Amino acid sequence: MTTPDPSSNGQSALRFGVIGIGNAGGGVLHMMRNEPNAKVVAAADLRPEAREAFMRDFGGKAYESVEELCEDPDVDAVWIATPNHFHCPHTVLAAEHGKHVVVEKPMALSLEEASLMVDAAEKHGVKLLSGHTRAFDPPVQTMWRVVRSGEVGAIKALNVMSFSEWMLRPRMPEEVDVERGGGVAFRQAPHQIDSLRFLGGGLVRSVRGTTGTWMEGRMGAPGYYSAYLEFEDGKPATIVYNAYGYFLAAELLPWEMEAGERAADRARTRKGINTGTWDQAQAKDEMRLASMQGQRPALEGGARSGPPRQHFQGDLGLLLVTCERGLLRQSPNGIYVYNDDGLREEPIIVQQGGGDPTVAEAYNGIVLGEPIFHDGRWGMATLEVQLGLMQSARERREVVLSHQVPVPPDLAH
Repeated sequence: MTTPDPSSNGQSALRFGVIGIGNAGGGVLHMMRNEPNAKVVAAADLRPEAREAFMRDFGGKAYESVEELCEDPDVDAVWIATPNHFHCPHTVLAAEHGKHVVVEKPMALSLEEASLMVDAAEKHGVKLLSGHTRAFDPPVQTMWRVVRSGEVGAIKALNVMSFSEWMLRPRMPEEVDVERGGGVAFRQAPHQIDSLRFLGGGLVRSVRGTTGTWMEGRMGAPGYYSAYLEFEDGKPATIVYNAYGYFLAAELLPWEMEAGERAADRARTRKGINTGTWDQAQAKDEMRLASMQGQRPALEGGARSGPPRQHFQGDLGLLLVTCERGLLRQSPNGIYVYNDDGLREEPIIVQQGGGDPTVAEAYNGIVLGEPIFHDGRWGMATLEVQLGLMQSARERREVVLSHQVPVPPDLAH
């Protein structure tokens, strides 16, 4: 994906309003600081301290209600970073006011909600982009570029494994309430499923999955899932995600961290959650403020979720792509390419000043009128795999899917 320079074509920056400036929204605000193609001009949040921080640090207009922000004529598009159960009503409201929409993952809580969102965007003639998944990120894009070159042949199988400390981070009640889109199958699976669908061609035929709920202090929210995906062409993909923080997948990569680093701190955090002695509300507020500044906040007992990783994302995990004539996996500076000649490292190409790829796709689609790949129907297809995984876990059977869409054959990167 290429990121255009507005000054080169006479187009002005895309003016965003961010709805919800908590942890996710705060990260969006920080990311937008140096975006060449986007500017945050407004934000909406129920919390007065959040609105005050936004006006102080970003200088835009702050609203208490979503309706007020959507009525602002200076806002071209809204970035929806509210709790998951608000994604559908807030998207529909924005579309009704003629605003283009970028919605955080997961897109919605049900296929019915996702369909309402797609219909609202089409009815009111606005663009809907299902954003913030790891399919956009440089390692996945680099794998796609290597495969497209023909060097290792077609993809034949995909495997991804993530062990993280997601369940140990400060959580609001809705984040661990499955009925409101809580737990890792709702909140983390999109990263992996979207990346696998992108690399695998998009069309998943069926999913067989299971979930695990093993932490006393997390209100019955799953902190584990595994899944077997079969694509329409018979290609298999497997997923394992464990968010309980006993072990981190990054420990398997010698350039990432030492084995067991901060394990004792994570143990103190886990104890504080299970005994109810950790003030998570305060910790969550600290996390929100840290996100706005681009920092990674401390957990209970001084544990941190880890230093920023340039190329390895813990919520995606270790990704292995098996091809006809080789295999791809993450490396210190890019992607290891195992082929018939041995092993080489393909560097990650990051365009200087290119900005965030989600913003680039939004700008290209909304301002320049180019096709949007991660549109509402693509997001709905990823959501269908998530919901199928959870349905399969409940019913202990394979779930066949029917709302999948392919990767466009002429997709350019």
